[in-house]
Amino acid sequence: MLPQTGMPIGDSPAFRQVKFLIRKLSACDATLLIQGETGTGKELAARAIHYSSRRGQGPFIPVNCGAITDNLVESELFGAERGAFTDARESRLGIVSQAEGGTLMLDEVEVMSPRAQVVLLRFLEDHEYRPIGGRPRQADVRIIAATNRNLEQMVAEGSFRSDLLFRLNLVTLELPPLRERAEDIRLLAEVFIQRYAEEYRQEPRRLHAETLSAFLRYSWPGNVRELENLIHRQYLVSDDPVIHIADPRAPEDRRHCERPAVQDCANDFQTAKARVIAHFEKAYLTSLLTRTGGNISRAALLSGKERSALGKLMKKYGLDRSQFKRSRKTS
Repeated sequence: MLPQTGMPIGDSPAFRQVKFLIRKLSACDATLLIQGETGTGKELAARAIHYSSRRGQGPFIPVNCGAITDNLVESELFGAERGAFTDARESRLGIVSQAEGGTLMLDEVEVMSPRAQVVLLRFLEDHEYRPIGGRPRQADVRIIAATNRNLEQMVAEGSFRSDLLFRLNLVTLELPPLRERAEDIRLLAEVFIQRYAEEYRQEPRRLHAETLSAFLRYSWPGNVRELENLIHRQYLVSDDPVIHIADPRAPEDRRHCERPAVQDCANDFQTAKARVIAHFEKAYLTSLLTRTGGNISRAALLSGKERSALGKLMKKYGLDRSQFKRSRKTS
């Protein structure tokens, strides 16, 4: 979603403050907690801080904490030496070692198990760790944690450690939801339009006035990521030079399949019917694959079609699963 190494885009008062803080936080090396709703760009902000800092030439390693299994938390974080346990035929670097000299981003830190929280807390105290079967080492790494949950509330509920929260929120960056920075909606939409015009080698499109009005009225529960996905889908399912969306909440099949019937009234019945079906099939597939992140097996299950039949339809409309693989750059 936007340049991986650049400053996030926005010029609203709320977002100017965010950019100011990003510059300030790039000048220090303190542990940082980024908070914000899903889709507000937490990883993008973390990347901007990393690449603007003295660590910018080092690695940026983003990790979803939900992927760290509880029974392997030490080896996942700190690695293991050869022979440290059964099947350990060679040494393996943990994610802390992979981020050496750079930044380790722990995304969705709220899903860490109690055991993983203890392990992380111990590491944050002095940045010392021990690979399984190895000797203690000192890590030169900056920790940036991110969450879309209220960690203070989780502490009160007993599901998150208060001492870990104290370690993580030495400095906090709060990302505002898109509904609180409406002045940025048009700017962001135009950036995404330009991006997908270049990606699909098409002429840039323009927003219909009604579309912009609808965008400004909409609450954007998925935030910037939802806006980006909406623009992306338009490039996949429509060839219109003008982006005309009266209601961002409308289902894709309704949004893109009702209009052709009216437009094709001058054609014979069979031609008009075929075009409406083609619009529906492409729109439905695009929405389905977006929902499943390009997972064909899950898409087949949800649609009630055979996997092979779904594959034939995708080939028919030039859709590739790689177009829909979820990217974590928009979190």
